[in-house]
Amino acid sequence: MKKERRLFDKEFKLMAVELCLSGKPATQVAKELGIRSDLLSRWKREYQQSKEGSFSGHGKSALSPEQAEIASLRKQLREVEIERDILKKAVSIFSRSDGKSSNS
Repeated sequence: MKKERRLFDKEFKLMAVELCLSGKPATQVAKELGIRSDLLSRWKREYQQSKEGSFSGHGKSALSPEQAEIASLRKQLREVEIERDILKKAVSIFSRSDGKSSNS
């Protein structure tokens, strides 16, 4: 039988990491909270790498303003390229002379 995946909110993760950083051994904190010690170590590492951006949720990391602008511009570029490709196809369809036009 498949085990159900547990989800932890940001406050829980921050509390667990703060307990570790206060001097308590990670294995003891993990045991008290009912989580694996390797999970706690990963949370601690993520917190130390980006304090404000850690634990943003759903796999989406918090972006800096510059990164958000770059992502927005890339999305806009993709949309414009799609529009351009559609227009190219439309022009090629309408410019075909297949003998069906009544312009003679």
